[in-house]
Amino acid sequence: MKGLTKAEEQVMHHLWTLEKAFLKDILDAYQDPKPAYTTVSTVIRVLVKKKYIGFKTYGKTNEYYPLVSQEAYFS
Repeated sequence: MKGLTKAEEQVMHHLWTLEKAFLKDILDAYQDPKPAYTTVSTVIRVLVKKKYIGFKTYGKTNEYYPLVSQEAYFS
């Protein structure tokens, strides 16, 4: 399992907390100052490629969910 960058870990932390979320929900979970929408979108795309998160598509929107549990990542 590849390690995560700090930005990737932050997204995963929010996704572990939310369990299932759309990109907007993940962005809303950040405290101010929030990162740019495109930044979070890019990090999510990388996490999908690394197989840390999966998604379901609803029209033009994706709902993301973790494929790796928090316990499994930190062990």
